[in-house]
Amino acid sequence: QVQLVESGGGLVQPGGSLRLSCAASGSIFSIATMGWYRQAPGKQRELVARITRGGSTNYADSVKGRFAISRDNAKNTVYLQMSSLKLEDTAVYYCNLVTQGAFFYEAWGQGTQVTVSS
Repeated sequence: QVQLVESGGGLVQPGGSLRLSCAASGSIFSIATMGWYRQAPGKQRELVARITRGGSTNYADSVKGRFAISRDNAKNTVYLQMSSLKLEDTAVYYCNLVTQGAFFYEAWGQGTQVTVSS
């Protein structure tokens, strides 16, 4: 069973930066696609960024150019570097792990709060 633990959330001013981390237990991290999702009050959970085991990335249009996802397979950790933060980025951010192909497995973290406020 994979356990995902997010950290790095907090309160930041508009225009500021935060770096989220998600540490994964287990041995399947290196073959998994990792993603960051977020959910704001009253809104659906949405994909923010995704990174495959090969390092290919995908971003929501709303965060392109501002957020960067990366992974460190040696540490079983995925990161989300968030810059130029906006009020609209306020949400609970969730780490997601999913395998693709013949072997499917999915796990979610409990979330970390990011609040952008002046």
